[in-house]
Amino acid sequence: MTETATHRKTPIKAAVASWVGTTLEYYDFAVYGTAAALVFNVIFFPPDLPPGIGVLLSMATFAVGFLVRPLGAFILGPLADRFGRKFVMMITLFGIGACTFLIGCLPTYEQIGPLAPILLVVIRMIQGLSVSGEQAAAISMSLEHAPDRRRAFTTSFVTSGSASGGLLATAVFIPFAALPQDVLLGWAWRVPFWLSAVVVVVAYIIRRTLEEPPAFLETQAIKVQIPPMKQALRFHWVAIIRIAACAMIAGVSYVFASFSVAFATTGYELDRPTMLVVPVLASFVALIYTPFGGLLADKIGRKTVFIIGALGAGLTTVPYLWSITTGNWALIFVLGVLCNGLFYSTANAAWPAFFSEMFPNRVRVSGLATGTQIGFALAGAIAPVLSTALAGDDLKNWFGPAMLAIGLMLLSTISALTAKETRKYTLDELDDIQQSEREKEVVTAAIVLPGAARA
Repeated sequence: MTETATHRKTPIKAAVASWVGTTLEYYDFAVYGTAAALVFNVIFFPPDLPPGIGVLLSMATFAVGFLVRPLGAFILGPLADRFGRKFVMMITLFGIGACTFLIGCLPTYEQIGPLAPILLVVIRMIQGLSVSGEQAAAISMSLEHAPDRRRAFTTSFVTSGSASGGLLATAVFIPFAALPQDVLLGWAWRVPFWLSAVVVVVAYIIRRTLEEPPAFLETQAIKVQIPPMKQALRFHWVAIIRIAACAMIAGVSYVFASFSVAFATTGYELDRPTMLVVPVLASFVALIYTPFGGLLADKIGRKTVFIIGALGAGLTTVPYLWSITTGNWALIFVLGVLCNGLFYSTANAAWPAFFSEMFPNRVRVSGLATGTQIGFALAGAIAPVLSTALAGDDLKNWFGPAMLAIGLMLLSTISALTAKETRKYTLDELDDIQQSEREKEVVTAAIVLPGAARA
């Protein structure tokens, strides 16, 4: 596939543009998860509820944003495959940012009663729809701009945005969490949500001059009368199911970032600001380490690196949750960094290239968005809520949530073992390999010849 002077590959710019968008996405995820664990159970629900029930309801609003993601993938994935990766990246940028800002403007239960959690859920649903196309479009943009030997490294910057977003959000929340309770619950919790506007402006400035990848432009030059989503579901449904199962490893991260904070501060009454430093430190390590994980995936294989990360993240969640019950801060910090900063980041570095290379270019965003968002929706809906329920009304049982993490790990690892390693192939070769002979026949028959539409 040739590159013209007009449409060149720009891997660095694509990686930065994708990274900043994912930073916003995970800033929202982390700031909402932190607020759900510390604040929302008090200000958006009846004040006389038992602590465990209030946290459970708060985590349920967190889960709602994930449940609508598959629907968003069905809408935004085909748009990215038809009209461009950049087109969808701009839509999702403003959708995510506006919703995050609006959450900071919501009235509380004390002010408007049951309407408060209803409005919260509605905004979370709109936000979930927006988020569903962001990562898949950004990953495809980065992958298709990247040199063949650095595809995992380049796409790893998308998921390193999860570390920078989590780091930024939790770091922003720490000084507000240290304020007196009445100040935090009164106005201070709103400020981290309002600050998302800064990230939106920066992302827009970077993304507005980004060009579509040459591979996408050349594919679109051949008009085909078959919708991308229909092609993905008909010929690549096995890959979509495999990715959905692999993506369940994200539940381990949700247990770490959201549940464990409530578990520690509500169940065991550990110091709130200190506990928030744990995910900050883990995110800092992840931010530095993730690109190296991408380089490793380019060297030894996407599947190998992903499985190492998934196994390590699941297994270290067990002692991490147990360490919280001991109140041993040194142990909590070390295990937290190992679990989320190192092992989960290893899987996080490999999966963008691992998953996206399972699809040919014409349906890449549709297939990737559908598979990941089904998996993330299930993980996001199950992990925080079920782990909170398994911890009991007093939020003191660590064993049940730990076994949940092990189950998610096993599902993800077994599914990854069924995948093909793709690191040695070019994107042109993958386009051919990932299409069956029947799919090639169907696509060829659906090609629209010049002037055919007017005949």
